[in-house]
Amino acid sequence: MADNTTIKDAVKARYQAVAQAQGASCCGSECCIPDASVTDISTGYSARELSQIPQEANLGLGCGNPTVLADLRAGEIVVDLGSGAGVDCFLAAQRVGERGRVIGIDMTDAMLERARENAHRGGFTNVEFRQGEIEDIPVDAGTADMVISNCVINLAPDKAQVFREIHRILKPGGRFCISDVVSKGTIPVAEREDMEKWAGCIAGSLPKEEYLDIVRRAGFVEIDVRSEVEYDYRKTDQYSLASVTVTARKSKGLA
Repeated sequence: MADNTTIKDAVKARYQAVAQAQGASCCGSECCIPDASVTDISTGYSARELSQIPQEANLGLGCGNPTVLADLRAGEIVVDLGSGAGVDCFLAAQRVGERGRVIGIDMTDAMLERARENAHRGGFTNVEFRQGEIEDIPVDAGTADMVISNCVINLAPDKAQVFREIHRILKPGGRFCISDVVSKGTIPVAEREDMEKWAGCIAGSLPKEEYLDIVRRAGFVEIDVRSEVEYDYRKTDQYSLASVTVTARKSKGLA
């Protein structure tokens, strides 16, 4: 498989271009839903939710709506991995309220710039955005009540390290709610080596049971697949892709 740097460079270039394109999404022949508009691919977001945040925050990059299933509470600290232009951060910010805080993490300069502009435009004073990679999250250990992420961890070369980092930054008893893409069947080696397919949420996807095993080995408990939707359009003779939303918790006795 391609080395980690090559994969990260390909992902960064793809989403830098998305962020710089006005009103564009990642979607096309190699992404979540083909030939779809930003509105069409906002699966899981209600019209009411989208009306309450800056329109420019929704680039149509997700495969679910983790804030709906996250059971966010007033005053909580939430970390969003791969926050993009901020759509899930702003939805979470409304749920945690003025006493809460949301921290968006993204490695792409243009995404961070766009997200900060959206925060200013929407008057979100309880949201901040930090530059960093999700394998090395720039958040202190034991500080987050909840971690969310939307169609991002499949892009990471070292998913086990991502979940170890999530475990590190959560408080004892802290939770995560993550929407992501998993595979069923075997993705051919040639496609695994295709950087366009890595950046398009295909080549980096793992089989669901392997994905959940990584979560278990990171130390999480109460792991639950809350939703699962298979993408019919992406089926081949060898594999298909599905969107899953997974929740889990860090044990209360762990520091």
